[in-house]
Amino acid sequence: MALGSIPTFLLFISTFFFMVLGDDAVGNSVKYPLVVSTWPFKEAVKAAWKAVDGGLSAVDAVVEGCSTCEELRCDGTVGPGGSPDENGETTIDALVMNGVTMEVGAVAAMRYVKDGIRAARLVMQHTEHTLLVGEKASVFAISMGLPGPSNLSSSESIEKWTKWKENHCQPNFWKNVVPAGSCGPYHPKGKVDVSEECTKTNLMGVAELRSSHISPHNHDTISMTVIDKMGHVAVGTSTNGATYKIPGR
Repeated sequence: MALGSIPTFLLFISTFFFMVLGDDAVGNSVKYPLVVSTWPFKEAVKAAWKAVDGGLSAVDAVVEGCSTCEELRCDGTVGPGGSPDENGETTIDALVMNGVTMEVGAVAAMRYVKDGIRAARLVMQHTEHTLLVGEKASVFAISMGLPGPSNLSSSESIEKWTKWKENHCQPNFWKNVVPAGSCGPYHPKGKVDVSEECTKTNLMGVAELRSSHISPHNHDTISMTVIDKMGHVAVGTSTNGATYKIPGR
């Protein structure tokens, strides 16, 4: 996923989720409103539920829920202060979609502004674009009234990045480059043999390497779906991205 590790359209079949029902379910029918979120981010679900149960729209409730996770820095994967890139900087990605109008707004690799999901909603509401990225996303968000610029790093993220540098920048997201096994700058390793790259043995090795790095803190973030009292649907996600990612991802 461009903005998180679970596509928003797969939220309903996510393995881990919290569900809140406005009324009792009868048979296979469900009365609304409804809030569904990945992972046990209870405070985010409560915030979204309070909003939608109070009569706000599905979009507003998604923004309130994801914004709460940004403020709480859920699992270190959401909001400021977590997941440093390979330069030690924390940046923000977020997306919101209105299921009624099918409008989408998103920001990616946004610097200096902590309110990712609110910035995404501003893109959706006030531009003809879908996605704004990098420093220009920051300029847009600040011009539309969001707080900034501010440092999105924390003592924890800087400490994590420092230890990673001491470990020769391993693991990282580079491949087929030199130097291997140490920090960059990196350069192409020369001609890559595609047939060799795609051998079964090599693919199994890649799968094992990736699975060895999976933990609750490096493969997911918050994604949320809300159905409001009118039956309208909205989805959203917010993340500070993969730890030690190449800047710009």
